[in-house]
Amino acid sequence: MNMANKNDKSRRSFLQKLGIAGASTVAGSALLLQGCSDSNKASGNKVKVLTADNKLVEVDVAHLKPGDKIQDLSYLQKRGREGIPGKKFVMVVDLAKCKNARKCMKACQSAHQLKPEMHHLNVLEMEDPVKKTSYWMPKTCQHCDNPPCVSVCPVDATFKRQDGIVLIDNERCIGCRFCVAACPYSARTFNWTEPKNSDKMADVTYDMELNVPQKKGTVTKCAFSADQLRHGKLPYCVSACPNGVYYFGDQNEDLVTNGTTKKTVRLSHLLEENAAYTLMPELGTKPSVYYLPPRESEG
Repeated sequence: MNMANKNDKSRRSFLQKLGIAGASTVAGSALLLQGCSDSNKASGNKVKVLTADNKLVEVDVAHLKPGDKIQDLSYLQKRGREGIPGKKFVMVVDLAKCKNARKCMKACQSAHQLKPEMHHLNVLEMEDPVKKTSYWMPKTCQHCDNPPCVSVCPVDATFKRQDGIVLIDNERCIGCRFCVAACPYSARTFNWTEPKNSDKMADVTYDMELNVPQKKGTVTKCAFSADQLRHGKLPYCVSACPNGVYYFGDQNEDLVTNGTTKKTVRLSHLLEENAAYTLMPELGTKPSVYYLPPRESEG
């Protein structure tokens, strides 16, 4: 009994060091943790695993046992396609506050294994022909309620979840790029070459909510940071913005939270009081990203 308690304590300590919430599976590692009852000695042979908080760490194989990679991938695939029940995620972008800091872009690129020239989110300079002024507009996937990209995919690699998020499964993507052509918002990009740090991610099991590891020959795009939402956190871009440009939340609850001030407000009030609009409403795509127009007083 004493030895069992000792082993249990050792195992908990090991999990805490990794920052892993669950005790049975290291999601994205293709390996399962075991207790250190056999030996606490390191073998010197290390492998890379992705922890529950999406950190790539090295673990000595002495603390691991072979797991079922297909089972791990199947779990992540199932979870990724189902989404989060009862939610309908939306984003609000306040154009009056965007100063082109581009912190949102860097946070997104870092999280999703993107090279500097690749973007899930891009900040564009827009011209107002009436006022003869310019303003900055962050543009990302619109996570449409009627997404044309989904209907043209021949292999069900891109799909819409119950929580409103449109994702890509690069385990199914064949690189036909029909979705790229169908998207009216130019929100998708193609991995023409090996993704950033592909060698370091070689042993990581694919998680479509994080969309990592990226894969050459597949399409990639904004995932609304579905992996962050899974843990009750705001998207990477929303948290990284220093100017309070982004609000994010649940349309079903009618609440959105600002990433900078952490202030939570009524979505309906925010949209109505600020003359919010969506991009290309005439197309009938019904975007889940709303824009608050730029105001001269804040320009």
